[in-house]
Amino acid sequence: MAFVVGENCIKCKYTDCVAVCPVDAFFEGPNFLAISPDICIDCGLCEPECPAQAIFQEDKLPAGQEDFTALNAELATLWPNIREVKAPPADADQWNGVPDKLHLLALE
Repeated sequence: MAFVVGENCIKCKYTDCVAVCPVDAFFEGPNFLAISPDICIDCGLCEPECPAQAIFQEDKLPAGQEDFTALNAELATLWPNIREVKAPPADADQWNGVPDKLHLLALE
């Protein structure tokens, strides 16, 4: 079972989690990160590193975010792998905790 990046990552995109991933399972889009379920080894190191608390074990996703399992899997095949921490967007803190951000997800 893999870990999944949930909705709160949208427009926050903190990359602290990337630094601790031993298998480089993160992929970077314009305003969101995704975890590849094919690469993730379920170690859990990323979850406590996320300032937005947007990473969940697949079976512990918040209600209403179940579709993020398939979304992470799909986006991880489209986006480039990220292995190093980058600065978050300038307005990341303003978006942290804002509900219902799925419509803001940028795919390109």
